[in-house]
Amino acid sequence: MTNDPLLQPYQLKHLTLRNRIMISSHEPAYPEDGMPKERYRAYHVERAKGGVALTMTAGSASVSRDSPPAFNNILAWKDEVVGWMKQLVDECHDHGAAVMIQLTHLGRRTRWDKGDWLPIVSSSHEREAAHRAFPKQVEDWDIARIIEDYADAAERMKAAGLDGIELESYGHFMDQFWSPLTNTLEAPYGGDLDNRLRFAFETLEAIRERVGPDFIVGIRYSGDEMLPGGVSREEGLEISRRLKKSGLVDFLNVIRGHIDTDPALTDVIPIQGMPSAPHLDFAGEIRSETALPTFHAARIPDVATARHAIASGKLDMVGMTRAHMTEPHIVRKIMEGREETIRPCVGANYCLDRIYQGGEALCIHNPSTGRELTMPHRVEKADDRKRIVIVGAGPAGMEAARVAAERGHDVVVHEAANDAGGQIRLTALSKRRSEMISIIDWRLAECTRLGVTFHFNSFADADAVLAEDPDIVIMATGGLPHTEVLDEGGDLVVSAWDILAGDVKAGSDVLVYDDAGDHAGLQAAEIIAATGARVEIMTPDRTFAPEVMGMNLVPYMRSMQKLDVAFTVTWRLKSVRGDGNGLIATVGSDYGDATRERRVDQVVVNHGTRPLDDIYFELKPGASNLGEMDYEAFVSGHPQTVMRNPEGRYRLFRIGDAVGARNTHAAIYDALRLVRNL
Repeated sequence: MTNDPLLQPYQLKHLTLRNRIMISSHEPAYPEDGMPKERYRAYHVERAKGGVALTMTAGSASVSRDSPPAFNNILAWKDEVVGWMKQLVDECHDHGAAVMIQLTHLGRRTRWDKGDWLPIVSSSHEREAAHRAFPKQVEDWDIARIIEDYADAAERMKAAGLDGIELESYGHFMDQFWSPLTNTLEAPYGGDLDNRLRFAFETLEAIRERVGPDFIVGIRYSGDEMLPGGVSREEGLEISRRLKKSGLVDFLNVIRGHIDTDPALTDVIPIQGMPSAPHLDFAGEIRSETALPTFHAARIPDVATARHAIASGKLDMVGMTRAHMTEPHIVRKIMEGREETIRPCVGANYCLDRIYQGGEALCIHNPSTGRELTMPHRVEKADDRKRIVIVGAGPAGMEAARVAAERGHDVVVHEAANDAGGQIRLTALSKRRSEMISIIDWRLAECTRLGVTFHFNSFADADAVLAEDPDIVIMATGGLPHTEVLDEGGDLVVSAWDILAGDVKAGSDVLVYDDAGDHAGLQAAEIIAATGARVEIMTPDRTFAPEVMGMNLVPYMRSMQKLDVAFTVTWRLKSVRGDGNGLIATVGSDYGDATRERRVDQVVVNHGTRPLDDIYFELKPGASNLGEMDYEAFVSGHPQTVMRNPEGRYRLFRIGDAVGARNTHAAIYDALRLVRNL
């Protein structure tokens, strides 16, 4: 028995939830042919094994054919979904977790050129900024068929054995009726609040008719759009009271804000550098007002915040969704008294930003997430203990050390700097990205627990590595910034790293040439602009900072627009020459032969890194594999068995940016899939 508020069971109608922690509905974009097949199932089952009480599938399973998947959503309008959902439900139930699904019609939050190329539909002709498609204004026959589609989908979910459903009503078709900004209909579905809520209540009534009074039905909705002319806080409270009075819903899942633009979405689902749990108190107000079971999730990344949410009575169930993408076994580790070993969510939002760019959800520092079938979260012990020497303690080196130690190997790490971290330590110097250092801190703690030997301030050359008598050498030396991109004047520029590290003082009139499109360029520009300097960010691409992606871009834009930073696309820096106390930058274009000149006093170049690989090439001739990696084995999860030099004393590999400039996830994924088979 325990007094921990998080570990108390919760009774939701007839359903007993084993604790107070849930995963809110989200779409990791793993469906195949619109179905939650093996990969999707393995993702949720892993979290059920980890002890979560309730896992909510589908960030909006589509109920209608004219609600085409914007994020590779589950197609709940197909009968075949029942069998796939039943497999998922049964396996999660076997591990003690309840399962629900979120159903929706996306309305205008999708595009007409997805799926079957049908017109999208909404309660007005107003397009959503994020998806840019102009909708057809809904007709009476659309309303009738979509209500029927909701009821059909709910019935399918009951047949699949789910514990309940949740209707999505923020930014989607249902609450497009609610908001005066997106409902230009006349009565009976437009006008006053009664009419704007009519579609929602008719849908709930149709669902209840199909699934009966005992099946659990909830709704996730915005209780305050925080948008002039939209659903206000007062109107949101009234909607909440009406949902309670209707008797049609069993729980409320409350959010605050709107999601039709990147900035708005980022305020609803905050990222690193933004406050934690910004809408928790508001959710507590809704609970107090309605006395209905209240769920909520919005940047609740750590156990302490979750515990407060329950202990203070603000919530009945607390959602830790991105946190479970990082660490699927949060509850199990709480129960075992091992909270300190929980892999921390750092709010990097690599998961959601990838989805919104048409990718699949991946965690920036847990490469097993979404790869449960091929890359299990548990590292198995090796049959034979080996001595593994790793050079470099950045994200790749630290992950390699952690996994090797979990395998039971004797692990030694050499790092030239005072501390572990590599590029992450540099990027974390910025307050905006300071949470990134937890990626390193967690691995350092795990390595220390597992007995890894570290040598800091150790610039290990080939002799030092060989003196360790290694069986395996892993080069994780990363890279150094590359600025040699100009026809002339390369010696007159500085790198973005120089600015981030504080090694070079910011100029007063600065051109930041960003040809990498990652965080370093924006961070450098922001640091310089904060000094009062005039700053222009230039890129040869048609968009700037494409590697940063939408939601991560929002805080930078808010900061730099206030600082009057200029953004210039489609121009390429060609050369730099001195001109008195200043510099003349000549820029050209890939689109033609136009050229321009800029007079500045500093040019900062962000062009990625080049591998720091001298020691690798020194060690290569003495390696039994001559540094070669079998990519088929690497990808398929089999041991490396390449033998090119029978006289070789050790095997040699390199990972992360020591191979080529990529990103943190790639570096850690390299390390995991190499070392888990060594």
